[in-house]
Amino acid sequence: MTPEEICNLLELEKAEAVVDTVVEGARPYAVIASEHWPRIAEFLRDDPRLRFNMLNSITSLDLLAENKLACVYDMSSLDLSQEKDLIGDGSWFAVRLLADRDHPVLPTVSHVWPAADWHEREAYDLMGITFTNHPDLRRILCPEDWEGHPLRKDYEHPLEYQGIPGTTEYELPNPTH
Repeated sequence: MTPEEICNLLELEKAEAVVDTVVEGARPYAVIASEHWPRIAEFLRDDPRLRFNMLNSITSLDLLAENKLACVYDMSSLDLSQEKDLIGDGSWFAVRLLADRDHPVLPTVSHVWPAADWHEREAYDLMGITFTNHPDLRRILCPEDWEGHPLRKDYEHPLEYQGIPGTTEYELPNPTH
């Protein structure tokens, strides 16, 4: 099934959940309304036409100009790729979720794909996205007492942390200044 066919299937079967689809370019994806995400994730995993049984990664994005944060869920079907004896057409797909930047909350899918547990913790730690119903949402890379979320575009890097210098390579608190 091509990415366009996957998007069409989602729009046909789960129209209330689909905000947008992008099928042009190298990385096609569907934008899903976050309140529908756990149900859509189960559909993507369990529907016999799709069988996206592996969550490859979750990438968090800072869409500063839009005042949004996003998560892109890259998934694949190990079943389909084995049937075709290659990873390609129809065995990879992505879903994008948007959250308000000032209060970023998305539902967890760690019960659908166990790998989401650590990926969601990383997005929480580095971007500040809270995942509701996550079984163990806490920092994973930064110390518990770290302030802020270092991958946000407007993050002010500390000049030091517990006596250790913490500036950027140009000794600026924010590399974009």
